[in-house]
Amino acid sequence: MKKPVKNNVYWVGKTDWELKNFHGKEYSTHRGSTYNSYLLLEEKVALIDTVWSPYAKEFVQNLAGEIDLKKIDFIIANHAEPDHSGALPELMKLIPDTPIYCTVNGVKSLKGHYHQDWNFHPIKTGDKISLGNKDLIFVEAPMLHWPDSMFCYLTGDNILFSNDAFGQHYATEFLFNDLVDQAELWGECIKYYANILTPFSTQVTKKIQEFVGLQLPLEMICTSHGVIWRDHPLQIVEKYQQWASNYQENQITIIYDTMWDGTRTLAKQIAGGIQLAGPLITVKIHNSAKFDKNDIITDVFRSKGMAIGSPTINHGVLHSIAGLMEEIRGLGFKNKKAAAFGCYGWSGEAVGMINRGLTEAGFEVVDDGLKALWNPDETAQHDGVVYGRKLAGRI
Repeated sequence: MKKPVKNNVYWVGKTDWELKNFHGKEYSTHRGSTYNSYLLLEEKVALIDTVWSPYAKEFVQNLAGEIDLKKIDFIIANHAEPDHSGALPELMKLIPDTPIYCTVNGVKSLKGHYHQDWNFHPIKTGDKISLGNKDLIFVEAPMLHWPDSMFCYLTGDNILFSNDAFGQHYATEFLFNDLVDQAELWGECIKYYANILTPFSTQVTKKIQEFVGLQLPLEMICTSHGVIWRDHPLQIVEKYQQWASNYQENQITIIYDTMWDGTRTLAKQIAGGIQLAGPLITVKIHNSAKFDKNDIITDVFRSKGMAIGSPTINHGVLHSIAGLMEEIRGLGFKNKKAAAFGCYGWSGEAVGMINRGLTEAGFEVVDDGLKALWNPDETAQHDGVVYGRKLAGRI
């Protein structure tokens, strides 16, 4: 059933309450998600995006209950990833000649996914189509977060359809940002940015500047996941500008894995030392083998620096630490400091390996790190506290 957004704009998407993982299992969705599709019932009718392929038949059936599908004049594919375009094959079986507007890269991506030569109309920034008394203006947004991504803007209603930008994985029965729990909303927003958009922060800044330069009034941002921004929609834009500028809070995150609790003990002592250095420093501790990796990454994003620890095993580090460090390397965090720690029994290579990994990931490594032989005794535990206090000063 369609839900009114504004005037002749309706939400016709899908709320996925049961979704717990996204992008395979690369992103945790503790609060589910939505796949937002929009139907514009002006003199001409436009459909903006669809839903994920498991819900394709349901989507097309529901859409057909709202409108004669043959009356859809335009389909807008802002992004070809299957959570947005997954219902296109089912829909195009019924209206095969309907034009699909997307970027040049969007054509390539949609053909790559579905191997169909539909009626594609490639666009570039500034192109527009008329819906009668209103226009849809297209804005290319490459690498936000795929090469094919674009926005479109509805004149008259002053709505930006922003696709993945400004969204969040958040299932809710409410459409709008002012109707939901604000702590939950902003928690999902920063997690979304930290884990998905951090590598593209430069492009985020440029695209925001470009859109502002178009001098288009903005009353609403309709995202592809989560809530629609109708109450002060620029607040999420302002947050993106902050997050894209080497964001930091007064926080240090400690991440560790452990075999026989030695490295865990060091982590706790280091945390205690940081807290002694300054009560206003937020310290977060995560066991990488037990905690959700996306929540850990979100805390790294918030932090000025981190300490990461592993015991040495087979001349290396535990696999949860190795995997997490690879995730962090790919995100390309900027202007953050780091240190390594860990226990060992005889060879002790883990700390050095972590330091090299941190350097390759773009972190400023503040020292050689902290090692403890076997299970830390009282002296080694005291060394951990001292190290934590020094680490706070260095970070």
